[in-house]
Amino acid sequence: MTAWYEKTAHEIRDALRQGETTAVEITQNFLDRIDAVDKQVGAYLQIWNESALEQAVQIDARLANGEDVGPLAGVPMSLKDLFCTLRGNTTCASRMLANFESPYNATAVQRLEDAGAIFLGKVNLDEFAMGSSTENSAFQKTRNPWNLNCVPGGSSGGSAASVAADCCTFSLSSDTGGSIRQPASLCGCVGLKPTYGRVSRKGQVAFASSLDQIGPMCKDVEDAALVLNVICGKDPLDATTADLPVPNFSKALTGDVKGLRIGLPKEYFTESLNPEMRALIEQAIDVLKGQGAEFMEVSLPHTDYAVAVYYIICTAEASANLARFDGVRYGFRHPDAKNIQELYVKSKSEGFGPEVQRRIMLGTYVLSSGYYDAYYLKAQKVRSLIKQDFDRAFEQCDVILTPTSPTQAFQFGAKTDPLEMYLSDIYTISTNLAALPGISLPCGLTKDKLPAGLQLIGKPFDEAAILRTAHCYEQNRGFDMGKAPIA
Repeated sequence: MTAWYEKTAHEIRDALRQGETTAVEITQNFLDRIDAVDKQVGAYLQIWNESALEQAVQIDARLANGEDVGPLAGVPMSLKDLFCTLRGNTTCASRMLANFESPYNATAVQRLEDAGAIFLGKVNLDEFAMGSSTENSAFQKTRNPWNLNCVPGGSSGGSAASVAADCCTFSLSSDTGGSIRQPASLCGCVGLKPTYGRVSRKGQVAFASSLDQIGPMCKDVEDAALVLNVICGKDPLDATTADLPVPNFSKALTGDVKGLRIGLPKEYFTESLNPEMRALIEQAIDVLKGQGAEFMEVSLPHTDYAVAVYYIICTAEASANLARFDGVRYGFRHPDAKNIQELYVKSKSEGFGPEVQRRIMLGTYVLSSGYYDAYYLKAQKVRSLIKQDFDRAFEQCDVILTPTSPTQAFQFGAKTDPLEMYLSDIYTISTNLAALPGISLPCGLTKDKLPAGLQLIGKPFDEAAILRTAHCYEQNRGFDMGKAPIA
């Protein structure tokens, strides 16, 4: 019997259209895989066996009738549990929303459903997407399929782990400061963060509204282009989506990078970069040089301020966005509150976990009277400088290449200091601050047999360039990453 769970989305799409199998067979194959290995990995918070098979039956019926079933018809996928869905609950891995049922689908979710994708269920994350290890979930621990003693990264650890463990073909995820790219790096997946405004955020439970972006976590670059084609585009329900024509990203995968100018920011290749990670990145650079790409050093001089700026802006926006969870309209409501003040205090104290509370307090502080100008306003000014750094760099180059994560996957509990954990996203944060597209893809294994990730950053709305570069490297790197050693 074919192990369909090992296949990519485009392989499954082609097999279905050629009549080699059925959507029901493929979906059952994935559900059996989840049943076999997810007890060890802990990626899924909800598994939608019945509705997934119902979707598959409908796809098969439409295929039999010769209907246009969509570019992702019959492809099983997972959803990070912060997207509103008519199926199941939308929990954000928080006690605050443990029983919340959304009255609508997020725009990106609806577009995937319209394209024929089959929803296997929802996967784990750091609570409200706040974290870099998925250790902040209120419900369970998700483990890295490459080493069950290690974290999968975060906040989209469930997405990365479900893809790496072959428990879905791809996952819809979100990235506020690296939450797609960093776990993709740690779990050996391809993770794409589009330009801010390329994909509608309608129906994504907001963390930091000026930084959040939705994108796919996939098995290869071709799948990333395929999914991006489906989810992006103007949405009248999200005023921040760009009213720009959307290219066919799959056609960008030409394999040709001759004459492409790739910048290497000197601030990202300092002594703080792990030597083993540096060696793997340098090998990737050699591959692209061999394909005709031209490399040059560029400078992003305000990089040192990015982490501080990010944690001022994102906590400020989180403080505002999470104020709606007050125990009154929806969400966790403490049963023993005697008055409105107790209701607020007890509901929020028990509904939110420690990291979410930390960020709400930090954000409220930087927005408070007497501190707004000193922190939040100044951070926004430095954010503009970071964006200008990229603008100047892109006058010299077409794409910027960096590491994705400073380290390989680390063990549970290894980073108990919040600041140390925040530095896990040091190479990804600036891309969100500057509203640029970025992609992470595997570039080899460390001596501990754990994946390392390569990041490519593009000009605004030039996802095609980073996809083309990533695909060229993937096709010519000369080795197969293999599978995570999960039984």
